[in-house]
Amino acid sequence: MRSIRKRLALVKVLVIREAPLKQTPATVQSGISAGVLPNESRRVDPARGIVAQGAILTNSRWMTTLGTLALTAIAVSFICLHFGAQPIAYGEILRVFVDVVSRKDIDSGTSDVTTTILLHVRLPRMLLGFLVGCSLATVGVALQALLRNPLADPYVLGVSSGAALGAAVGVLLGAGTTFLAETALPAYGFAGGLLALVVVYRMAASYEQLPIHSLLLTGVILNAIFSALIMFITSILEPNRSYGMMAWLMGTLTAPTYRGLVGLAVYLSIGLFLLFSQMRVLNILALGEDSARTLGIDTEKAKRFIFVLTALVTGAVVSISGMIGFIGMIVPHAVRLVTGADHRLLLPASALVGGTFLMGADTIARTLMSPAEIPVGIITALAGGPFFVYLLLWRKDRLA
Repeated sequence: MRSIRKRLALVKVLVIREAPLKQTPATVQSGISAGVLPNESRRVDPARGIVAQGAILTNSRWMTTLGTLALTAIAVSFICLHFGAQPIAYGEILRVFVDVVSRKDIDSGTSDVTTTILLHVRLPRMLLGFLVGCSLATVGVALQALLRNPLADPYVLGVSSGAALGAAVGVLLGAGTTFLAETALPAYGFAGGLLALVVVYRMAASYEQLPIHSLLLTGVILNAIFSALIMFITSILEPNRSYGMMAWLMGTLTAPTYRGLVGLAVYLSIGLFLLFSQMRVLNILALGEDSARTLGIDTEKAKRFIFVLTALVTGAVVSISGMIGFIGMIVPHAVRLVTGADHRLLLPASALVGGTFLMGADTIARTLMSPAEIPVGIITALAGGPFFVYLLLWRKDRLA
């Protein structure tokens, strides 16, 4: 009887210990990932590539978060349309949009000036700012998950400089003077950004791997080399074109045309759609390469594919707006601290926040010293530089 009782007690203990394992996903300990403390436990669902950090992502939380960010972006866009050298009342903004949608004739006089400023100056500039900020933030999320380092950014890795070099070569060859050449300019930027990533990959790869420290160091070196080549191209251009090139290199959103926006949107829609399709892969890669291989991911193939996509998006953005830095580092890191590391929410949330952030930064750039304008790249650099130092000095435990 005693032996039977001991066996029953042992069975009860085993049942109690095994039951939670059937309900809770496996806990994985990995190295340092982007925005994740060392030795921090994360729940993983290998089948869906989910990395739960903090609150578990539900449909209601996903919709609430993105809905709130979308409404915030709309509100900020109205504020951006209001401010400028000539402020436009919010009621006037709504009236112009209603007239455009209903195809009513616009009254002559002052309303014609208001409509021209709103529809042909501020609105395309605001849309360009949202597209650029959305794209740079999305690329930053992808690179940080790929390298498991919150310092990863197209500006830091030299991708932006490579894309700028490609666009500068395109301008030197006459791209941007016609509609066909203008739509081809992002292709020059894509080629330059892809060249930068290929060089970084070949220089930093060791035994078909991508060591993080060598990759970042190589990116910094290429950044300096590409910047020197861009300065050389600028020096041999005509004075007027040289001045425009210098202003473009500092990052600017001035005078975009709707046909230019359409061409840019085509490039970005392809790259962003493919990047968003990699959310599961990014979730698994954030665990580390060893864990990703264990879960059946071809890490080298995934990294090459994501590198090409980031080059496509960065090249298209830089060819139009110039080198606007640090958005791909600031926004993903800040959003990750609030939403967690699940890329199903992190990727679209960072895109919305990045677009909203750049719209606000551009509004500050064009109104701070009105009627003169400050290049928006200066505003983002002033915001991103101190944040970069903060990460280096006070968040060492988060850096790989």
